[in-house]
Amino acid sequence: MVQFIFKLVGSLAKVFPDGEPPALGEPVLRGFAGEALSVQLAYSCRSDDMEILTRDFSLQVESDLPVTLRTVGLVPVAYPCHAVRDAGYLRTEPGLFPDLLLPYQPGSLLRAVPGQWRSVWADVDGAAPAGEHSVLFLARDSGGAVLWQQRLTVSVSRQSLPPQTLLHTEWLHTDCLADYYRVPVFSEAYWRITENFVQSAVRHGVNMLLTPVFTPPLDMEPGGSRTAVQLVGIRRRGGAYAFDFSRLQRWTQMARRQGVAYLEMAHLFSQWGAVSAPTIYADTEDGPNEVIFGWSSPAAGGAYTVFLQAFLPALKAFLQQEGWLEHTWFHISDEPEEHQLASFARAADSVRGLLAGCHVLDALSSYAFYQKGLVARPVVSVDHAEPFLRAQVPHLWVYYCMAQAVDVPNRFMALPSGRNRILGVLLYYFNIEGFLHWGFDFYNSAYSRGHIDPYRVTDGGEAFPSGDAFLVYPAPDGTAYESVRGMVLRQALDDLRLMRLLEEKLGRPAACRLLEDTAGMPLSFTSYPVSEDFFTRLRARAAALLEGV
Repeated sequence: MVQFIFKLVGSLAKVFPDGEPPALGEPVLRGFAGEALSVQLAYSCRSDDMEILTRDFSLQVESDLPVTLRTVGLVPVAYPCHAVRDAGYLRTEPGLFPDLLLPYQPGSLLRAVPGQWRSVWADVDGAAPAGEHSVLFLARDSGGAVLWQQRLTVSVSRQSLPPQTLLHTEWLHTDCLADYYRVPVFSEAYWRITENFVQSAVRHGVNMLLTPVFTPPLDMEPGGSRTAVQLVGIRRRGGAYAFDFSRLQRWTQMARRQGVAYLEMAHLFSQWGAVSAPTIYADTEDGPNEVIFGWSSPAAGGAYTVFLQAFLPALKAFLQQEGWLEHTWFHISDEPEEHQLASFARAADSVRGLLAGCHVLDALSSYAFYQKGLVARPVVSVDHAEPFLRAQVPHLWVYYCMAQAVDVPNRFMALPSGRNRILGVLLYYFNIEGFLHWGFDFYNSAYSRGHIDPYRVTDGGEAFPSGDAFLVYPAPDGTAYESVRGMVLRQALDDLRLMRLLEEKLGRPAACRLLEDTAGMPLSFTSYPVSEDFFTRLRARAAALLEGV
């Protein structure tokens, strides 16, 4: 005999196979016009029946609102966390973790595993009209008999969330797409797949797109290489350069078509200190597709500087002509450390005049780079933000990656989803201008020493905690499967938009007081609430405050 167990579970719960998740406290979702709301349907069964077909069931939804269901797939996690960590991780041992969201057609059969828990992710469409709506979830056995049903109330405020103002980039690695799908770079298949992933990035709140004018010099060991995805065609004859921007033009047209608002040029110098030029290909007297700069090319003061003196004015003129220059950001070098200050300074000085009047930003942790005027717009790791916040640095950005593993927000699979979602609240509270993350779809091993299958390897080859390197999975048809972490990130950005709405209606002091009062603790990047109850109460109190305005 089979006994099924079903329950509604909050979107911040991670439903592991070996642990019963807590039920949703109140079967109500409260939201605002223009945002998607999510809940999970968790299920398990007890069975002493060896007949596996008796464990099949289906889910259906009855509602006046569009509701999308997706199954939450388990993925292997061999490296859940570093040895140095805080006490807030859900799991520290390897195992199967819930993350991958797979399409599910209501009415099709699912199979419960005796003694294990699984879940289905439900999204209520964000275009719901104001008022209260009913969503009825039903589970039926393979013969159609109802096994379980529960009604959920969706309460939508008449207030609409404002558009996102946060500048947000999640680095898209198109070489990883070409490598995973085994399609030639710049083939029609490559362009189709790339646009699918750009579309997915925009759905995740990304409005700035990393643009490979050169193959981005990122995540490689010195002397290493990645599949070339250089958009700009270069011709060199007798020391003179000519540039073909036709592929870049196609890229910018794609970006505009998908709603991207800003472009982010690939870094002009090597990562971690700007000691060399990126790998650049050109048509030369020696033949087509020749490497003219790379690891052996000094970053500043030589032939590469001469090249940039020709390239950057031509690139800027193209971007100006296409209406992008005012919405384009440039990089010098990613994540320089303090002992690399001199090499970074030489590289930055070599292009300072060429980038005058342009937006320039770089990810770093050392306040010294900002103090010395080397980085106008710092992108600071969340665990090193405090000196920048104390100094009230204007236009501050933040980021996190594999190193931000103790006390601060992050989206590792082993962390509670509250550590992911709290980002939006903190971005608002500290008036952060932008957020950067390095891995939207990094399907390489660490330092790009090889390619990985993200369905089997989620940690860059046991290099960094699972969940750091990519936010989406490559679907067989060339689109992107989303993840639980990606959906929670979208909720975080909606929280940020909600706080902007409160500020617009009631003023920033009132919005910040609401956060502080609801949290009941001092807010910082190391001190914050993570429970689902906090976000539920925050939204209920925000809705009440907005009701009369």
